[in-house]
This record gives sequence, structure tokens and C-alpha cells, in this order.
Amino acid sequence: MSLDLSKVAGQVFAMIAGLRDGRAEHDKHLRFALDTLGGAAIDLAALKKKIKLARTSWLVADIVEGLDRRYPLPPLLPDFTVIAADGSHIDVDRHQSTRCYLINTGSVFLRYGSRPDAVLSSAPRLYSDDKELAISPPGGGREQPVEGNILGAKRSVEECRALAGLAADLPPETPALALLDGTLILWGLEAYPDFVTDVLLHDGLLKCLDTLKRLNNDRRLALASYISFPRSTDVLNVLRVAVCPNDIPDCDKQCPPGKERDCDTLAGVRDRDLFMSLLAPGERSALFISPSKIVAEHYGEHRVYFFYLRIDDEVARIEIPQWVAENKELLELTHSLVYDQSQRGRGYPVALSEAHEQAVVTGADRENFRQLVESTLIEAHLPAPASGKSASKRTRWV
Repeated sequence: MSLDLSKVAGQVFAMIAGLRDGRAEHDKHLRFALDTLGGAAIDLAALKKKIKLARTSWLVADIVEGLDRRYPLPPLLPDFTVIAADGSHIDVDRHQSTRCYLINTGSVFLRYGSRPDAVLSSAPRLYSDDKELAISPPGGGREQPVEGNILGAKRSVEECRALAGLAADLPPETPALALLDGTLILWGLEAYPDFVTDVLLHDGLLKCLDTLKRLNNDRRLALASYISFPRSTDVLNVLRVAVCPNDIPDCDKQCPPGKERDCDTLAGVRDRDLFMSLLAPGERSALFISPSKIVAEHYGEHRVYFFYLRIDDEVARIEIPQWVAENKELLELTHSLVYDQSQRGRGYPVALSEAHEQAVVTGADRENFRQLVESTLIEAHLPAPASGKSASKRTRWV
């Protein structure tokens, strides 16, 4: 039976009414956040120390250069290149006897200026070998299947690998920006054994970042990831620490559930709300450092910095590695080219949009892939059993 929207409509109306009723409170909290952000009374050195000592239940950004700084859009270079990669995948289907997964990586090369050019491509790869279907610990032991979140992380690694391959073929005389969609951080790996982190992070993503950094020896190449409509509160949480009356904030001890907290005056506000009010179109915020534990422990010279960029009616979060953040020329190149790409793409970087179009795997693609696997098994005179649940979903019955 399909979704009965008539039964949902009343719930939607109630949800919207709740959002409307909470708008005034949200705006009040936002005004307080903006006043705190630009407050002359904030001692940055003392705040940095307070953040370092704080024991919070939420992530707090590290401060680099202040809180409310605004940087105007740098001039656009006459000649430049933008490369991008994005991916999509078909996960292992536990209802099919043939265990495999597929990653489709889309790549884009866009050259602007005196010699414009564009190259778009996709590279689908099927993984079916036992060594590809699971990550094994050294010396043997319980394996970690490559599916779900782990497959998502592997796809991110393959996207970065494709980007590094594109970058290696760039001519050294033209400045370039390498773009990824989403975050540079492989979130969630803390929940898995160390050998999984070694394979996906140390032998995967970080090696790709090493390659991209090394290419800067003979060319101007910046790397950035683009997060549209970010939900993060890393900077807002800096303000929560700032307004906390305790010298060393300790959320669990000092603010048990049910107790009114000073930082509740900032509840419901996100970083994008702050910088939508603070920045003009084209401007970027100050730099901040991601407080991610996995970044602090593993990323080294690729430690993830970020800034917020106002793009017309949206604020995007731009993540960059440390070697881009600490190079003024690369930082300004990132700022100007990300904004230019977003203008060309009507609010979203056109290179990433095209990479997505190359990578996307539709519902029809997934069904065609399943049928291809099944028909090939049959032609090879091999059994192609599936679960009763899978067969039932594909068959009309009464």
C-alpha cells in the first residue's frame, strides 16, 4: 500500500505550527549569539585556554584568528582549472547469493580562461573478491565486512584517489582547485577496530592527501571539500563555552539533566545561522580547526581547518587541510574559486554538480545491475538463488 498523505497532512501542519511558534525564541537566541560573537569583552587567549580545559558533550572548534573576522572575495584569476570527484555505490545485497558491491566514481576537469576545456568521465568498479569484501586484521581474527558505513568510507577514499589522479595530470603552469563533496573527515571510524582505521585512513585517504600535497612542489594546487547547508555547531559551541560561568566547564558534573544552563540562551542556533547574518555574499569567515578526535590523532599535516562562505542565500562550510590553510595564496585561491564555481552552478559548485551527474546510480541502474548479475550467472550455468523476501518484492501477487 502506498503512503496515505491524507493521514500525514495533519501531522505536517502540526510540525509547521511548532516551527512557527519557536521562531521568535530562535531569533532571540541568534541575536544573543551575534552579540557574543562580536563582543569586545572576549579575551581570545583566555577563551582558547578555557576551550582546551573544557569537558563538554559537544564538539568545540579550535580558534585560529578570532571569531568574527570577515574576508572579502579575492579577485578571480584569468586562467585556472577546477577538478572534482564524486561517487555513488551499490551496497552488498544480503538477499542475494552473490556477494559484491560497486563504486561508481565521477570525475570532472574544467579549464577556464584562454584555453577553455572540459573532460567528464565515470569509472565504475565491481568488488567481489573475498579480500575486497572484508577488511582483515594482521595475523588473522574477526574481519570487518565492507558494507554500510564502512563502504561509505571506502567510497570517500576512492573519490579522493580519483581526485589525486586527476591532479597528477594537471599542467604545472595553471593554478588549480581540487574539490570534493562533503567532509574531509572519515567520521565514525572510532567505533571500529584500529586495523580498519589503518586500511581506510592511513593506507587510504591520508596517502591520497599526501599525493595532493606533494604535487604542490611544482604547481599551485589547493584542495577543499564543500558542505552545503551545514548542520554543524562547532563555532556556536565556542560561544557556549564563552558564556559558561565556570572557569573549567564540565557539562556532566556542573549541569545535570533538568538544570537550567547559561548556554541555553544559544540553543537551536547553528553555525550557518551565525554567518548568514554576519557575512555578505562572497565573504568568508575566520579560519577554525575541526575538533574531531580522529583528526587530532591521525591527520597530522592534513589536520582539517574550515571556514564558512556566504553564497547568496546560503552559507557553505569549506574544509581544507592544514597545508592549504597556512598558505595565503592557496587559501585565497580556494576562496575565490569555490565562490566562482558556486555562482556558475547557481548556488552549488558546477564541477561537483557535474561529477555527481557522472557518478549517480539511479534506482533503475541498481535493478539493471542486479539483472545483469543474475543473467550472467544463469548463462554460466551457476545457481542464482535469492531470499524469499527479495523474490516477493519483485513479484506481483494477491
